[in-house]
Amino acid sequence: MFSLDVASICAVTGGTLLAGDGARIVKNVAIDSRAVVTDGLFVAFCGERVDGNAYAPAAIHNGAACVVLTANPTDELLDIAVKNTCAVVRAQDDDGEEFMLRLAQAWREMHADWFVIGVTGSVGKTTTKDMLAAAISAQYKTHATKGNFNNLIGLPLTILSAPEDTQVIVAEMGMNHPGEIARLAAAAHPTLAVITNVGTSHIGLLGSRENIAKAKAEIVSGMVQDKLEGMQIKPCLYLVSSDDFSNYIATKYAQASAVATSYVGTSMHDNLSARNIKLTDEGYVCCDVYYEDGDIQPVQLPIPGKHLVNDYLLALAVADKLGINHKASIEGIQHMPQTHMRLEIVGGTDKPRIIDDSYNASPSSMAAALDVLASLPCRGRRIAVLGEMGEMGKMACELHNYVGAYAAAKPLDMLVLIGSEFVGGMREAAITMGMSDDKIEMFESVDAAIAALKPILEPHDVVLAKASRASALDQFVKGVLA
Repeated sequence: MFSLDVASICAVTGGTLLAGDGARIVKNVAIDSRAVVTDGLFVAFCGERVDGNAYAPAAIHNGAACVVLTANPTDELLDIAVKNTCAVVRAQDDDGEEFMLRLAQAWREMHADWFVIGVTGSVGKTTTKDMLAAAISAQYKTHATKGNFNNLIGLPLTILSAPEDTQVIVAEMGMNHPGEIARLAAAAHPTLAVITNVGTSHIGLLGSRENIAKAKAEIVSGMVQDKLEGMQIKPCLYLVSSDDFSNYIATKYAQASAVATSYVGTSMHDNLSARNIKLTDEGYVCCDVYYEDGDIQPVQLPIPGKHLVNDYLLALAVADKLGINHKASIEGIQHMPQTHMRLEIVGGTDKPRIIDDSYNASPSSMAAALDVLASLPCRGRRIAVLGEMGEMGKMACELHNYVGAYAAAKPLDMLVLIGSEFVGGMREAAITMGMSDDKIEMFESVDAAIAALKPILEPHDVVLAKASRASALDQFVKGVLA
């Protein structure tokens, strides 16, 4: 766990010591004053809604040994710090994100024995990260990103919270703008990296799928050769062969950075492949995994949905690179806990079964979730409750309409659309593709949808709840099951 003196923290981050003892040792890092522990380090961020600098006094009273500010401190705060022997540091240029990245990079470099794997992509990052961590934990002490803490603050927290005896860190890397993945990779120094796919998530911020591919490919810029238990491992990027940007990333970015590439998919030409793919009545994939050494392992994925096959293969391929026994890595994934609000099946008995996939959404993950709904056994009605997707930019109308059209092709008894801006187009697209108007219901708010649907939902119904996080469909799930 993180432990460093204040003077060294200032030296590696460019921060300025305003008050307190530079020799003071701090332990653990928090960005929430309520999470500060005795002798902890609190980093304040000036957000759109909340100014974290205002919570520095609370952090000091909770036992912080050092607070890092991103604004000019008040005399009152300095007095509180002096009385409580707490050091006060001001981040260079008042940039909290850069402070965190520099601190994480320094801490990573102080732990040359840590082996890092980076995971990025438009869809499936968190699931792939979880599968990777489960597979690698079969042999190595593994530390992984919690939830989807994958941004310029979350990744540093992942590195800074790693236990001292960690052998492998699985670090999820997300982004909203060009250059962010490069900054994350520079802090983490991964040796192996995964790009799950190049989709349309954040297309409103980046403009095109090619720009998204370029942003994801930035991960190779920070990759380094490293060793793990005596094995010298050269940088390698793992890609899905069927993704139309994989070859582009491999030839233009990986090769230029002397990073090897390895492919997974369903072709016999892939380095690791899944064949003889079948779906159980409950929507789980059964297949045979073909390894490069000729080993063939029959498996069943632990989460429903055919779209998860490539994520599963990426995890097994990286585990294989680390020399983990094939059966052990498969077993590790089989028993991994499922991530909340990601194809999580809840309810049942005297309540409808709900596929809670309300954490996030893109057109491809919407389609995949609808596929799962269509594949599950159902003695009642199949109902899709879809909200709007964020960060689609100029293509938002078109992409939402695609989702409406795709839903019309599924055996739905009811399509429920929640939102105000794009649901009208989704409805028209569904009707154009043949869905009956009387099967479609529209609501402007989650509360209105709960009020209308909760009284009519029955125990044998299967309901999908899917949207971007901002649509708050998790509240729909809670409201219906309450």
